[in-house]
Amino acid sequence: MQPRIPLLALIEPEALEALKTLGACLAEADGSLPMELVMMRASQINGCSVCVDLHGRRLKSAGEADQRIFAIAAWREAACFTASERAALALCEAMTRLCDRSDPVPDETWDEAARHFDEQALAALVLAIGTINLYNRLNVATRQIAAAGGRV
Repeated sequence: MQPRIPLLALIEPEALEALKTLGACLAEADGSLPMELVMMRASQINGCSVCVDLHGRRLKSAGEADQRIFAIAAWREAACFTASERAALALCEAMTRLCDRSDPVPDETWDEAARHFDEQALAALVLAIGTINLYNRLNVATRQIAAAGGRV
């Protein structure tokens, strides 16, 4: 498979700067938020090899156990995730799969996340999930390839 176009950053650098600014905001979010887990999960759902590779590497370099990294796709059946991580992963899946149900983000999913995260943390999670979905869509649509170092 070949990329359809070069990295978007080379074609639209101003757009990338805007995404970097958003990313910098999110990087300042509460360090206890499971950002890399939700980014990995959204990327798996969306089939973005670039982001699966990137977030898998970030999780590994942050000291995450292989067992947990490998289990993200099956988090509901894996016993190695905390209740707050499960709430964040459920919110991530709902926000990523908007067309899968008539109520894309059901109240019970939102309420469970709100039980574990305050408003500021929820805002950061929602922004992070929305942002990774954008990156996934850009990479998938342009067929960026992880092995080639392709990314937005």
